[in-house]
Amino acid sequence: MPAPQTDPAVPAPQTGEPALLAAARRRQSDAAEGNRLPVWFMRQAGRSLPEYHKVRAGLGMLETCARPELVTEITLQPVRRYGVDGAVLYSDIMAPLQAAGIGLDIKPGVGPVIDEPIRDRAGLDRLRPLDPASVEHVAEAVRLLVAELGTTPLIGFAGAPFTLASYLVEGGPSKDYARTKALMVGDPALWHDLCERLADIAADFLAVQIGAGARIVQLFDSWVGSLSLADYRVSVAEHSARVLARARELGVPTIHFGVGTGELLPAMADAGADVVGVDWRIPLAEASRRIGPDHAVQGNLDPALLGAPWPVVADRVRSVIRSGAQAPGHIFNLGHGVPPTTDPDVLAKIVDLVHAEGPALRSEVTR
Repeated sequence: MPAPQTDPAVPAPQTGEPALLAAARRRQSDAAEGNRLPVWFMRQAGRSLPEYHKVRAGLGMLETCARPELVTEITLQPVRRYGVDGAVLYSDIMAPLQAAGIGLDIKPGVGPVIDEPIRDRAGLDRLRPLDPASVEHVAEAVRLLVAELGTTPLIGFAGAPFTLASYLVEGGPSKDYARTKALMVGDPALWHDLCERLADIAADFLAVQIGAGARIVQLFDSWVGSLSLADYRVSVAEHSARVLARARELGVPTIHFGVGTGELLPAMADAGADVVGVDWRIPLAEASRRIGPDHAVQGNLDPALLGAPWPVVADRVRSVIRSGAQAPGHIFNLGHGVPPTTDPDVLAKIVDLVHAEGPALRSEVTR
């Protein structure tokens, strides 16, 4: 397949630019850290690392996220162990909701549980704007991390309005999002008011991270794949676009990620991110064809395959790289987060393979 066309509007690459940022800005070239293919993993900060479980012993998730020194240590652990090209801030998408007045807990083996779900106008009134002072501990953690990371970019993140709303309306995790969808179509005025508030909270949370030094951010819309394209366009897209626009105004590249979003990819790209995250269900080359040449891609090794024999995993990694080479920029990642049972040595081997073979595999496709 021919190499992707160069967009004349894309700025020329900067020598020594971190590979993660170069790929996000579609400047993946010899000038970006020796043509290095960047790699990081969602949920790399913790989950499967024994050193993570050791430092978190006896602490709840939200309590851990509120301690800047501990957040710094956990965020740095996968950078030290794997040599990944980006450090994703250790936090949770529910953290700004708690700071905005929502009573919640993150229960092991369950996930976020909301004390009083929002299902009417009175419930909406409990959701306050985010006061940056209420998440100063996040800003402090970012500042500590930036001082430690050097040239490795820190990745900030927030939950997208739909995914946040689904937790608030359902009261916790859901298999079918029935209450959320019923509210969305049954009371569109309340739905849009809720998502507008959540978009502002997410945007303000990202602004805190960017202001403290995060150099790229990801908007997680993990559960938006439960929607039809029509419902996404009518009820969700504008709110995600609002968050992404605020982040881009602050001068950092943005990533937009969801699961099960093959049919939504063009609309998600239209929401305005520089990079569209892709799960494992379609090849990256096809994802790039759907979203067009104005966006890089991120992904998309199936996390369930990490327990397969290494030669099988390695072949799948190479396939992902070759497919991603047909996009104008590619950040290697999993198609979702690292499973907690993953052998850390497998992730280390993946990073080594991506760095060692990535440029040559990409050149097979693009030359």
